[in-house]
Amino acid sequence: MTRKKVFMTRNYHPDATELLKEHYDVDIWQENNTPPYDILREKVENCSAIFIESYDKIDSELLSSSKELEIISTRAVGTDNIDIAAATAQGVLVANTPGVLENACADFTWALMLDIARRISFSDRSVRDGKWTKLDQLPYLSTDIHGKTLGIVGLGGIGYRVAKRATGFDMRIIYHSRTRKREIETELGLEWAENLELVLKSSDYLSLHMPLTPETEHMIGEYELNKMKKEAFLINTSRGRTVDQHALTKALIEKKIAGAALDVTDPEPIPKNDLLTTLPNVVITPHIASASTENFANMAKMAAQNIIAALSNTPMPSCLNPDAYQYR
Repeated sequence: MTRKKVFMTRNYHPDATELLKEHYDVDIWQENNTPPYDILREKVENCSAIFIESYDKIDSELLSSSKELEIISTRAVGTDNIDIAAATAQGVLVANTPGVLENACADFTWALMLDIARRISFSDRSVRDGKWTKLDQLPYLSTDIHGKTLGIVGLGGIGYRVAKRATGFDMRIIYHSRTRKREIETELGLEWAENLELVLKSSDYLSLHMPLTPETEHMIGEYELNKMKKEAFLINTSRGRTVDQHALTKALIEKKIAGAALDVTDPEPIPKNDLLTTLPNVVITPHIASASTENFANMAKMAAQNIIAALSNTPMPSCLNPDAYQYR
């Protein structure tokens, strides 16, 4: 019997690759970047499954040429790079990897928060640049985290774990989310804010954890930044386009807020001459919140398991569009 074909857009998932090879013919793009559009089109036309990264765009034009394609499995939680409606209409299942990355992303959010508050990267650069020439703490004075107010926008799995870690710092925690989470409020002592503005005005640290949707694109813009405390810090590990980056740069330069720690930018990678990269009150990392060694492998394994389940007609670990079954 002819084995189904699976295409992987990266070559750095050996365990997931071996798992898929047990069942299918696996073709792997050998460069660590998104395959050219014509290659993706060819694979969409001829493969039963595509294993992608969050950087790989799968649009309606690509999907319109799908003949054999049954599933798109992304090694990510966010799916703003996939036209899910078009996939559903073509009978193509879409899968992601929720849950597995939540602790890694929460840890990293806290790493960013501690870094920007206590000026760790700033101080490290100072030492490496030869500016630490005498024992004087004054140039490195920073801001406490314990006892302050943490505002969370989006209390999903990652936001919940960020809040849980905040209890160890004796923080007041206020949140705004699409749905109120009363059980978590009771568990962690969270305060619910029925509107975003209340969180903006109250927070010493504002951490973003909402998905990128048409409703959340540029959710934090000039108006919202002006509502924040001048002593407040913005931490973003969601998606770059949830923040108006031009407005953020302006707010930082004008000291409307104290600083920002960003794992995501718009665009990605951020251009090396972007003004944001020159500001001393900013920490920027290259979209690596989920990139612990263990989590990187576990996400890939889950993405592979989604493919195996979909192609064998068994329940998938995570299916985002079960309505696609009716069009298959």
